[in-house]
Amino acid sequence: MSSLGEGGAERSSALLSEILDGLGYDVYIVSIQNNITYSYKGKLFNLGALFSTKRGFLKKIKKGRLFISYLKEHNFDYIIDNRSRNLWLREFIISNFIYSKYKTVYVVRSYNLDYSFSKIKFLAKLNYKRASAIVGVSNEIKSKIEKEFVFKNVVAIQNPVEINGGIFEKQDNLLEYILCYGRLEEKVKNYSLLLSAFKLSRLPNRNIKLVILGTGPDLSLLMNKVEELKLTRNVIFKPFTENPFEIVKNAIFVCLSSRFEGFPRVLIESLSLGTPVISVDCKSGPSEIIKNKENGLLVENFNAKALADAMDSFIFNSELYDFCKSNAVKSVKKYSTSEIAKKWQTLLNSIK
Repeated sequence: MSSLGEGGAERSSALLSEILDGLGYDVYIVSIQNNITYSYKGKLFNLGALFSTKRGFLKKIKKGRLFISYLKEHNFDYIIDNRSRNLWLREFIISNFIYSKYKTVYVVRSYNLDYSFSKIKFLAKLNYKRASAIVGVSNEIKSKIEKEFVFKNVVAIQNPVEINGGIFEKQDNLLEYILCYGRLEEKVKNYSLLLSAFKLSRLPNRNIKLVILGTGPDLSLLMNKVEELKLTRNVIFKPFTENPFEIVKNAIFVCLSSRFEGFPRVLIESLSLGTPVISVDCKSGPSEIIKNKENGLLVENFNAKALADAMDSFIFNSELYDFCKSNAVKSVKKYSTSEIAKKWQTLLNSIK
């Protein structure tokens, strides 16, 4: 994997290590970057730390040789690749030479397949022709891969969640707030849509705050957007934390406004803590997680007015809100670590 650092995909990868360890596998984690935030199970080989002070092409060659030696030393039964794989030549070498002797499972974590496949389909097929399986983290990702590349070995295994697994305490004497959390990356998360919807809603007039929790390259851009909308007294920015559960648990609801996703952890994590959610119907994941008006609200994407109306509904329609909140936890039990573990065990058992 690229890292075990900040992000939903990285958190899901860390949980996968715990799942595989619980199934009785000896787990070895190779991190390309020196960014280890989340807890994990298994033995960590931190390639990023070994080369943290080096730069350039020679570094890549040395790192590659060390990785090959590590694979030969352990002779693994399976390789589960969680990286982004959008550089064709690099992936051609890895898949057809470095991984050629191993049972390899590639995980695709975003509906935007440009993160995982070459835009030239012929080249993409070359890089995945030896794959034992390709795992899409949503049903829509699975269908899209099958449609665009005609692969026959694609399965859907959703991201896991620990039901009520967070460590949190009840907060007292805090202002009421709604929450959005994730990497501050506008081109993916579309926080501008969220801010515009919040401005249109009646929440600021009720002194309900919007908390944006996360770290990323677009913090300044979003802070400027908040000033532009005259929301500086209503929006609170908080930095990334490994343990957001206390903040999530005590939010009125959690919002997601992304342009695209994979299988958004913020939704299943929030629901697992009993916090209902509002999400735009982006590709992919929200429509698989949310049953509209049962555990949350699902609205048209890129529609600030629809998102604002949904926010108002949860504040001013207590019957709807209470009903969604009462269904939150049970709605994601099918994504619990124990249930997702069964899917991984079935997949690995099927690989010859």
